Amino acid sequence: MPKDPIELTKMTIYPEDTANKVKSAYISGFQQPVFFGVHGGVKQFYGVEPEVEYPSTLDHIVAAAGG
Repeated sequence: MPKDPIELTKMTIYPEDTANKVKSAYISGFQQPVFFGVHGGVKQFYGVEPEVEYPSTLDHIVAAAGG
């Protein structure tokens, strides 16, 4: 087993629309940002109605764990 990390991810996250929980993440090595936001029950929980719905941070975590 390797003892050194295989990859270290560097990213910068910017709030795009704080009121509607939208953030963009710029990941090292990729030109386009990944967008995080709210949809479905999450937007209902926060009481917001964003113009564009994006997967939540939890959605990304679940997808990563399942992938």
